[in-house]
Amino acid sequence: MLKIVHPVCCGIDVHKKFIVATIASTNSKNITTYKTKNFQTFTHNLIEFKNWLLSNNCTEICMESTGKYWLPIYNILEDTCNITLANPKFIKNIPGKKTDKRDSLWITDLHKHGLVRGSFIPPKQIRELRDLMRYRSKLVNFRSSEKNRIQNSLTVSNLMISSVVSDTFGKSSSAIIKYALDHPEKLNIDYTEFLHARLLPKAEEINLSMQGNISKEQSSKMRVSFNHFDYINNCLTQLDNVISIISSDYQDQISLLSSVPGITPKSAVGIISEIGVDMSKFDTSKHLCSWAGLTPQNNESAGKKKSVRISRAGLYLKPLLVQCANAAIKDKSCPYFKYRYESIKKRRGHKRAIIAISRMLLTCCYNMLLNNKEFNSSLYDSYLSDCVNQTKSIDRMIKYLQTQGFVVQTQVEESLGIT
Repeated sequence: MLKIVHPVCCGIDVHKKFIVATIASTNSKNITTYKTKNFQTFTHNLIEFKNWLLSNNCTEICMESTGKYWLPIYNILEDTCNITLANPKFIKNIPGKKTDKRDSLWITDLHKHGLVRGSFIPPKQIRELRDLMRYRSKLVNFRSSEKNRIQNSLTVSNLMISSVVSDTFGKSSSAIIKYALDHPEKLNIDYTEFLHARLLPKAEEINLSMQGNISKEQSSKMRVSFNHFDYINNCLTQLDNVISIISSDYQDQISLLSSVPGITPKSAVGIISEIGVDMSKFDTSKHLCSWAGLTPQNNESAGKKKSVRISRAGLYLKPLLVQCANAAIKDKSCPYFKYRYESIKKRRGHKRAIIAISRMLLTCCYNMLLNNKEFNSSLYDSYLSDCVNQTKSIDRMIKYLQTQGFVVQTQVEESLGIT
């Protein structure tokens, strides 16, 4: 018989317009009685639901994370109840005769025996910061899409300024493109007056690259794209102001994470918005890396290992850490990540190597937030000395050749006549 972990608990089947809740009360003789009731999802109905739970002395709640519909319930019950939010695939009911009431009863029985693994839910302020940072990443993606559309129109119109300048959307380049759009009838224009001092040596080449023909259709498309591009930049500026206000409460943690090579203050805000600042929510750094989708899966059957791909978790955190990892391997202040990347890349390739560096960065973030200490590059000096020390490198090469069956003879041995 399974042990009863929560004598009084409630399971909720969540929907958009209503919820179905079942309270399970177990007495000293292990006899369980159930109470089921439906509530609408308006605020005053959810407050009634909260009072109904308190009247039955129920503070242990379990529900599945159905879209965004669980959030209003979580916000109402967060202050008074211990809520376990479960991934739907972990509490899926047995097929056949499936109803809302049976689902809530099934969730209640699972939670009563402590069989439901809860998801990580950060505090409310972190959740608000996370929502803004995720929206910001969406806007950045939209802006990149508009850049691609403008670049496509330039290519179609045979305007090859992107082959001359490093940033097509820099101050000088944008002024040149917009002037060409406003004066399509002019040919052989001298764009020297729009150029920054560093671009003056390329003035003649830029003038040659802009000798194209913009059609009316492409001109209209580019105007719309530029308007949308400028509007998105304005939205990002407003959003950054709000994010800076909210993240001001976490300046100490942001400065800690910013000391890691490859992590900028803006990246640190993004990391904190995903994992929070309280690392006691995760048992170890390995649990955090697994939650972020940076560890290989366990998929073994009949003694054979199958796919060890990383999971799809960390939809927003993983790409951010990969960007930081690409910056970290280029940071000369701490070449440890570069050497580790090159070592893994030889055996496993670039993609697996950069994921490994991302995991190292997240492990650093975990320990720094847990112990409230800045990044200490001196901890990696012994490893770096081994990489730089030529003598040890030669010794390793000799040992490798010997393991492959070769007989290695040094010049000293040859001079002494040793065979």
